[in-house]
Amino acid sequence: MTTIEVVDPSSPVAAQIVRAYMADVASRYYGRPATTAEIDKALLDEPFDDLAGPSGVLLVALRDGEPVACAGARFVDDTAELTKVFTTASARGSGLARRLVATLEQMFAERGLRTVRLDTRSDLVEACALYESIGYRRVEPFNDEPYSDRWYAKRLTH
Repeated sequence: MTTIEVVDPSSPVAAQIVRAYMADVASRYYGRPATTAEIDKALLDEPFDDLAGPSGVLLVALRDGEPVACAGARFVDDTAELTKVFTTASARGSGLARRLVATLEQMFAERGLRTVRLDTRSDLVEACALYESIGYRRVEPFNDEPYSDRWYAKRLTH
């Protein structure tokens, strides 16, 4: 059974799944398994401690108590910015990322937010395909993130 929970970014379960996310993303970037030092640096470069309270939210999907997917968002003015959308290799293809994003979008609508945006990389092929399949459209860059080469946005109609 898989459940989705809002978790505190400082929790062990959050640390475990976000570390797995960073290991995957860094390994794709380097074209080889990332070292522990490279993963640690990536975690420092992309903190996620603000994904709680009024500034954000972090969802984790748990299967038999183990984290297998995550998705977070930051609240910036009247916009939600998706971040840390990830599914472990063992859970890919199960629809969890789609479910996590849909859960977040419902939360955004309940908060009165109507615009969702995100930045990503083209080599994260599965992520780009997911976003495009659920209505996100490519937009002009809205930040200068050094590791991003694609920007997406979606207008919520809930």
